[in-house]
Amino acid sequence: MHRHLRRLPALAGLLTLLASGLGTAPAAEAAPTTFAHPGVLNSRAQLDFVRAKVKAGEQPWKAAYDQMHASRYASLSRTAKPRSVVECGSYSNPNIGCTDEREDAIAAYTLALEWYITQDSRYAAKAVQIMDAWSGTITDHTNSNAPLQSAWSASTWPRAAEIIRYTYTGWASDKVTRFGAMLRNVYLPEVVNGSNSNGNWELSMNEATIGIAVFLNDRTVYDKAVAKFRGRVPAYIYLASDGALPRTAPGSGLNTRDQIVSYWQGQSTFVDGLTQETCRDFTHTGYGLSAIAHVAETSRIQGQDLYPEVADRLRHALGFQAKYELGTAVPSWLCNGSLDKGLGPVTEVGFNALHNRLGYGMDNTQALTEQRRPAGTDNLFTAWETLTHAGNPG
Repeated sequence: MHRHLRRLPALAGLLTLLASGLGTAPAAEAAPTTFAHPGVLNSRAQLDFVRAKVKAGEQPWKAAYDQMHASRYASLSRTAKPRSVVECGSYSNPNIGCTDEREDAIAAYTLALEWYITQDSRYAAKAVQIMDAWSGTITDHTNSNAPLQSAWSASTWPRAAEIIRYTYTGWASDKVTRFGAMLRNVYLPEVVNGSNSNGNWELSMNEATIGIAVFLNDRTVYDKAVAKFRGRVPAYIYLASDGALPRTAPGSGLNTRDQIVSYWQGQSTFVDGLTQETCRDFTHTGYGLSAIAHVAETSRIQGQDLYPEVADRLRHALGFQAKYELGTAVPSWLCNGSLDKGLGPVTEVGFNALHNRLGYGMDNTQALTEQRRPAGTDNLFTAWETLTHAGNPG
């Protein structure tokens, strides 16, 4: 079903054992005493790598940059559309500012990347304009999707803000402070305590929390995010070593087999790499897998590398979904023989970390990732990851 590890030195084997359900990796040290900046999803070394590749015209980075540059998110004429209260119901119905908020956050991030790659200060100034517009306006999120909406937007805002704050001198200090207050007072309360909804909710909330923690240099919030992550990832991706049933997240209230099977979309046969939402659809599954990779990537930049703890689960999950996304026939035992495919642009970060850095064989994930380059944006919280993470040693 999946390619196994290459023959690696003993250390890699030990990491695999710790990452598997056969053992639990020892709790890594607490939050860094000093945070690295820029330090949310992209480090300065990673950004330097990207800039050099684009300037040299090398592929796939040049094509990925051209794709980003041609997108509406890179426009220097963009006008932000902030609202005091963003109201988002289920599936963004009603949608009162939901799309505007998510897309303005993606635009700020896109413009921050444009600034770093081109060193054209117009892009940085436009990113600042968008961030200032929202930080001076928004006060709340309401309706049933408020936590998820907050998570998606606040997963992206810190990426943009970290790049601008630490590589550009034109963001006024009082506006930086105001932006931080927005993250702490408007977004953090919606995401920091997690959710017992479908796993992609809590994982996206977790990503937002750790990004906010880095921007705010808040070790307490960072540690809380890591603790939530360690509880949720094993409950989202199944490994055979978990036993007859998937693990459950702390506080989930799932105490019986019937409850767990129902939570896993009615799936009662469990195999390596199956996720809690595989039988729902691949799109939502992709949100969960993307958030896992993003949190691990940020932790690695911060010197508390969570990849070894989740490597076995994440590589199996990426490979399992990729296999069927690539067209493998669906067996009758899996989701009643029918899958709702549509995995988004979510594989680059995890593939780069697990295959290129850690040496895992990931044939299915590699085939899907390379087939779909350059990865664009889901217009929610994932954007331009061929540009930022393809082959990036970081």
